[in-house]
Amino acid sequence: MEYIGATGIPINMDDVPIRDGLDFYFIYGFAIDADTEGNYNDGVFLPYWTSTLTPQALQGVQERHPKVKAMASLAGWSVYTNQGKDKVIAWYNPKDPNKWVDNAFNSLSQLIKDNHLDGIDIDYENFPVGKNNTFAYCIGELIKRLKNSGVINTATIAPYYKTVGPYIELFQKYGSFIDYVNHQFYTDKVIAPVKFVNDFVMRASQFDPAKLLPSYEVDGRGIQGEGFFTALGLIQKNFTVNGIMIFSADASAKPGNNNSYYYESRSQDFLLGINSSMIV
Repeated sequence: MEYIGATGIPINMDDVPIRDGLDFYFIYGFAIDADTEGNYNDGVFLPYWTSTLTPQALQGVQERHPKVKAMASLAGWSVYTNQGKDKVIAWYNPKDPNKWVDNAFNSLSQLIKDNHLDGIDIDYENFPVGKNNTFAYCIGELIKRLKNSGVINTATIAPYYKTVGPYIELFQKYGSFIDYVNHQFYTDKVIAPVKFVNDFVMRASQFDPAKLLPSYEVDGRGIQGEGFFTALGLIQKNFTVNGIMIFSADASAKPGNNNSYYYESRSQDFLLGINSSMIV
């Protein structure tokens, strides 16, 4: 799984290397229930990902790589408004949770249909101070309804260390509808492979280890370079690594970044059991 399209870079999915032996999910960043001025929309989601991520572009990639899928990630950290500034997006405890679920279901159903998407990823990263009593219900009911109606096939969640509490509650109540946990391990800022493994074990105790994906941030925080793959090998001694999440294709495509999508290729090779040193 790889996030894509959140930074405004006119990135092309064709540039990302894709191995045909496994499922590859592009996670579009982001669909946000706020308008272009940053005002909350009470569950009416709009797409804010870069304009190059079109249905036609996705279809072209899928014709060459049939196991490619695409998802909309909900919320993210902020929205860049028409006023020329970022507004931080937060879960805002809607006054009428059932109305929010109705609005979210209707707007996302249309957005998913228009963009030929397969699922949604939940990435709310800010929560109100004090007890949050609507997130698990609203998001859980939304996912359940989208799945039961056949609108989506896949649902993922993306907690990080500051938001793990609300996501644990969501997973405990609706875990059967959640396929993967894209925990943002890089925000834990663990650098050494052994410590990364310990971190994975801790998060595996909070979520289902079979659904928990190790994650990597390109040129970012936390473990970097070959240390990440050393950690994956250590994790694999006690767990099955069922996937990897990368943030993000935008970073790999950024001007001046010369990694040539190395981490995307290396991660897929790991999952396929290929020795990347043999790849030419």
